[in-house]
Amino acid sequence: MKPDAALIADMDWASASEIAEAVSSRRISAIEVINGALSRIAARDAKLNSFTDVVAARARATASKIDQAIADGGQVGPLAGVPFAVKNLFDIEGLPTRAGSKINRDRAPSSRDAALIERLEAAGAVLVGALNMGEYAYDFTGENVHDGPSRNPHDLARISGGSSGGSGSAVGGGLVPLALGSDTNGSIRVPSSFCGIFGLKPTYGRLSRARSFPFVASFDHLGPFARTTRDLALAYDVMQGPDPDDAACVERPVEPVTPLLSQGIGDFRVAVAGGYFKTSLTPEAREAMARVAKALSVTGEIEIPEAARARAAAYVITTSEGASLHLDRLRSRPQDFDPAVRDRLLAGAMIPSVYVDRAQKFRRWYRAKVMELFKTVDVILAPSTPCVAPKIGQTTFVLDGVEMLARPNIGIHTQPISFIGLPVVAVPLPLEPMPIGVQIIAAPWREDVALRVAYALEQAGVVQTSRPGEF
Repeated sequence: MKPDAALIADMDWASASEIAEAVSSRRISAIEVINGALSRIAARDAKLNSFTDVVAARARATASKIDQAIADGGQVGPLAGVPFAVKNLFDIEGLPTRAGSKINRDRAPSSRDAALIERLEAAGAVLVGALNMGEYAYDFTGENVHDGPSRNPHDLARISGGSSGGSGSAVGGGLVPLALGSDTNGSIRVPSSFCGIFGLKPTYGRLSRARSFPFVASFDHLGPFARTTRDLALAYDVMQGPDPDDAACVERPVEPVTPLLSQGIGDFRVAVAGGYFKTSLTPEAREAMARVAKALSVTGEIEIPEAARARAAAYVITTSEGASLHLDRLRSRPQDFDPAVRDRLLAGAMIPSVYVDRAQKFRRWYRAKVMELFKTVDVILAPSTPCVAPKIGQTTFVLDGVEMLARPNIGIHTQPISFIGLPVVAVPLPLEPMPIGVQIIAAPWREDVALRVAYALEQAGVVQTSRPGEF
């Protein structure tokens, strides 16, 4: 347990669990924690550009209530006093929900928080603001044309990844220990990889999406970013549970994962994704995969059938479903879109319905084939990204000797996984000079398996959040 002085001095890098324990035991007050977080945001975010809104008055009021409850001998939650922020597609009471766009700023302020904000605050966490993101979540880079790019804390000239770029930047840069993002095709796993932090894309339907702005409703997932596996599990546990306000958030037992982390993984069957997932990789991505496989004593490979076709089908459904959501905006305010986003949505609006039907039929076939694999393995390892974070404005990179467009191909290894809603923990490999991530993929509803593997790798020192230098 850190001494008080050390905890206060190093609060930018304290874990959520450390903060909650210190607040609950009155070694530090919640208001001290929150004032420290607000000071860090004010001092550092001009360089990171991770926040679009800071709710300082609300945060201080919430923290004061927590301190009063503790003083009165009342119960506080497992995240007492922990500052967190959310991608700006989550509804925040009193703010318009931007979803990274110019158009949405004209919306009326939200009258109620998103469901996951309510659940985190019920557990004692304190919302401090909203985070930058790619427009309407259709982005892998974090380069927002309206608010500017969120920057990578390990190199401010590089992207943070998208579309949850501000979430990755804020957690990786020491502004908050916990953030929420969304993942449709890779938007939690990509920033986790580029910013060197942990991220969880849960099973489709596991966490409520109520009162968040959608992108592709049949793919959209919400989930947490953190700097340790335990913090990821703590946040996940308090956000679990069905929600009638999200038709996809089904009735399933709430099964806390945090108590299971230390049980070990001796009986888990782990394989490396072969074929498609071994191509289009830089040396850094190959090294990250090799380190994780070696640490888990994995020698076997497993072939995920038709992964390339799954990625293509994911693109068809993404663009067509996304376009349908935005048709009115595309007609009335085309000039107010990011041109790259607008053009992809317009292309999606012109996809013949027969192609969409074929993509959905293939999706059902593909899911059944992948489910067969989980009869022989419990965990599949795959790259999170094909490379470390590119430079801001970089339009291409070279993979296996082939020059490829950066923006669409950053998610080459994430799309075939979210296409069928599998749970994934993205773990960071602290390579120099830039980190990179690996996906730990489990069967549906087995977040516990993926988190236990991540925790074992973290305890062994193989994966960990690397602290950036001064910026």
